[in-house]
Amino acid sequence: MERSALTVRPGDATPLEMFDHTASLLGERPLLHSHTAPIGAERMLALSHELACGLAAMGIGRGERVALYLQNDPQFVLAMLAIWRIGAIAVPCNPMLRERELAHHLGDCGARALIALDDLYESVARQALPAAEDVGVVLLTGACDPAEESPMRPLAELPAGTHDLIALAEAHRGSRLDAPLPGPDDVAVLTYTSGTTGPPKGAMNTHGNIAHASRVYRDWLGVDADDTILGIAPLYHVTGLTGHIGLALASGASLILAHRFDPVAAASLAEHHRASVVIAAITAYVAIANDERARAHDVSSLRRAYSGGAPTPPSLVADLAERLGIAIKPVYGLTETTGPTNLGPPELNAPVDPGSGALAVGLAVPQTRVRILAEDGTELGAGEAGEVAISGPQVVPGYWGDPEEARGAISDGELRTGDIGVLDEDGWLYLVDRRKDMIVASGFKVWPREVEDVLYEHDAVREAAVIGVADDYRGETVWAYVSLKPGLVVEPSELVAHCRARLAAYKYPRVVHVLDELPKTPSGKILRRELRERDD
Repeated sequence: MERSALTVRPGDATPLEMFDHTASLLGERPLLHSHTAPIGAERMLALSHELACGLAAMGIGRGERVALYLQNDPQFVLAMLAIWRIGAIAVPCNPMLRERELAHHLGDCGARALIALDDLYESVARQALPAAEDVGVVLLTGACDPAEESPMRPLAELPAGTHDLIALAEAHRGSRLDAPLPGPDDVAVLTYTSGTTGPPKGAMNTHGNIAHASRVYRDWLGVDADDTILGIAPLYHVTGLTGHIGLALASGASLILAHRFDPVAAASLAEHHRASVVIAAITAYVAIANDERARAHDVSSLRRAYSGGAPTPPSLVADLAERLGIAIKPVYGLTETTGPTNLGPPELNAPVDPGSGALAVGLAVPQTRVRILAEDGTELGAGEAGEVAISGPQVVPGYWGDPEEARGAISDGELRTGDIGVLDEDGWLYLVDRRKDMIVASGFKVWPREVEDVLYEHDAVREAAVIGVADDYRGETVWAYVSLKPGLVVEPSELVAHCRARLAAYKYPRVVHVLDELPKTPSGKILRRELRERDD
């Protein structure tokens, strides 16, 4: 294909139209695989219609928010399609979120309903709901058993005040839904990101944003209905949203789901299904390569393997190619760009910047403009480092309920990413630094202030500062520095445990250093830069 254009097919305007068109072509052929069990496109189409009728009957209407607190099971896709069918907005929540974090998401978006795994409801969501006053409907479902030939069954028992997701769909078999389909400009999903400052904010990914990103993956990678996607990126993340769900809906390629990532299971399923496409954080590839049982499986069918989330050292890509037998290509994008803005062509190896040693993160995808800007906003030339700015059909219109944040980050449809990059003469983009203090651990964004706020909740902590430290496996690992209140003593391990109990697994600090004083400016601002320069 020409890299400057996308193929426009019937029903390409929204992901729901893509699904309806693809289902009509696939018929009984699998759209999903739950582990090794196939789930046909026609069945997903019928179930999603029935669940949409059930949600509408429970009072969920157009534009209302429905939170998803699920793992990578087929019910995630089913719920997403049904939510879109009634014109509501899906709010995927990371299943690693703890009570306080989930309560923030539910309250910030004003969720009217929550769809959760039964075990996550019992362990976390039940305790978070009292702080989310708008949630009036709770639907539960169970993880799919790898041994089940017919996944997605109703639960045997339900906690009081909750309903079963699959039973609700089955109760509306044969029902008809009289509701207009959402348009490209309607908000489809709120994907929570740390934005440019402060606590997590919901980026408003529209149906048009998702459709464009899905077309980019489909056409750039050359994916069609004969392909199979290994779905190991989390579905709540923008990569899972567009590189897994969206790509399957746009192309008809079947999508393998296996609840949560396990390197042995991922390699085994790739071999079993002869999967041909995978898009994942580099840590997933490393985990497979480092597990002897996983390496026993043949994953060489993954002819189109892509990785993003954090810059990857060229030496690591070469090492993984040797150990796994697959050539990993780069992808760059953000939550606010609904996924890919830069991709490495399948037929080309990404170059290495001779100055910084950075591996290129790709060429600009169709209909996308990538610029490098100086601090005053003027555009820089090839080879000059500055802030990466992106415009195109995939850029979100803003953040939910926060127009000020949107105005600070997005101007006339162009996103100021906060990443520092360089474009070469051929259009390859290299990331050399980040302007912001954001930490990227295992492909997940961590905002230091959120971790610091939790540290400050400990009675002994006087001051706290959190930084990211380079880590060969995670990309970055969260470290914390604290000073203590006079007369109080606490072991670093206690502070780690304090954070671990209150934060998602990728957020809590693996290392805590206790100092007499944290370095500060004359005005009292803590100097993270000096902490990064310490040799602890």
